Amino acid sequence: MKQKIGIITMGCSKNAVDSERLMAQLKINDFEIVDDPNDADSLIINTCGFINPAKEESINTILEAVALKKEHKVKKVYVAGCLSERYEVELKRDIPEVDKYFGTEDYKGIVEELGGRLKTELLGERELSTPKHFAYMKISEGCDNPCSFCAIPLIRGGYRSKSIDELVVEAKSLANKGVKELILIGQDTTEYGLDLYGKRNLDELLNNLSKVDGIEWIRLLYTYPSHFPMEAIEEIAKNPKVLNYIDMPLQHITDNVLKGMRRGITKRRTIELIETLRKKIPNLTLRTTFIVGFPNETEVEFNELCEFVKDTKFDRVGVFNYSQEDDTTGFELGNPISEKTKTKRNNKLMEIQKEISLAKNSTLVGKTLNVIVDSLDGDYFVARSERDAPEVDGEVLIEKNKHIEIGKIYKVEIIDCNDYDLFAKLHNK
Repeated sequence: MKQKIGIITMGCSKNAVDSERLMAQLKINDFEIVDDPNDADSLIINTCGFINPAKEESINTILEAVALKKEHKVKKVYVAGCLSERYEVELKRDIPEVDKYFGTEDYKGIVEELGGRLKTELLGERELSTPKHFAYMKISEGCDNPCSFCAIPLIRGGYRSKSIDELVVEAKSLANKGVKELILIGQDTTEYGLDLYGKRNLDELLNNLSKVDGIEWIRLLYTYPSHFPMEAIEEIAKNPKVLNYIDMPLQHITDNVLKGMRRGITKRRTIELIETLRKKIPNLTLRTTFIVGFPNETEVEFNELCEFVKDTKFDRVGVFNYSQEDDTTGFELGNPISEKTKTKRNNKLMEIQKEISLAKNSTLVGKTLNVIVDSLDGDYFVARSERDAPEVDGEVLIEKNKHIEIGKIYKVEIIDCNDYDLFAKLHNK
């Protein structure tokens, strides 16, 4: 009988891609992948180790898997990913019931531990965990940026781009599976190509991916503001397949906090970049994230951040509470701001953004948008416009219509909205 393997993925979309590659290798080796942990012979937990809440969630998931093992509901428990890479010694000491720990991207070790053989020639293959019409594409691994709050370089190592040729092959494979939307990810997508080609050539990658038959949308996440290549801006503006959507985590806006974060950019340069992006890219959707409660963030500086958000009117905003991370350069600054204060600041910033989001959504009522349909939920098809990345942005809810199919792109008319979502009907013209 086939050995049944359950894979639990924690954390970000980059981890999800790693799990998809692992699942493909396991299927090639004739293992059966199961969704319910209770149906598995062996469980693999692909952990996240980025910030404290993510670590806690990963540890709780490991403990739940170990409990299943103790109850003889699963035979083996394996732990992989970022938390395991960073804290293997501590995890082995504290949770010895786990059968084996692996680091990030250790496909070979995991497959061989289960009794299979890694097919290196098929490492680009993936078993999609997303709906088949969209997929995340990891264009690089690791990071060279010195951000004082971030442990990713400690976990994932230095920046390593994948070649354009390799990524085009992967895009063709995904298109053959029915993927229409590619979502480009990496720790810093604007750094792409510098290590391989001696220059940042995200523009060339975007251009080559857009030529792949079947790919209709290309979405760009995780850009870094201090070295945004102008050539990429021009490619986004002129290439009809590259969505006018940019995710650019700014983290803060005051010069003092940006310096403490070691972001390599000032408030003035940040504002100039935003002005350039909006000037050169028509109808740009700009998403960003901020960290509140960084050790040197005063109340005055937080209020300056609030005013910046009010003035700039981002299309999408996410906010995180500062998490003090071991071995980062920011660790020595301590963690002087209470969790209560961080949460209060977080809530205030999101309230500001909620009003902005509602105002922006209101201007779309009566207009038409292109959307891609992700699923059917009750009386509505759940879709996303070009303005919406999966999981982090809003949704477009379309009245149920027999002519709509999941995975296809339609033109819809917006008939109503709330703070973050839109309501629509199929456009008949």
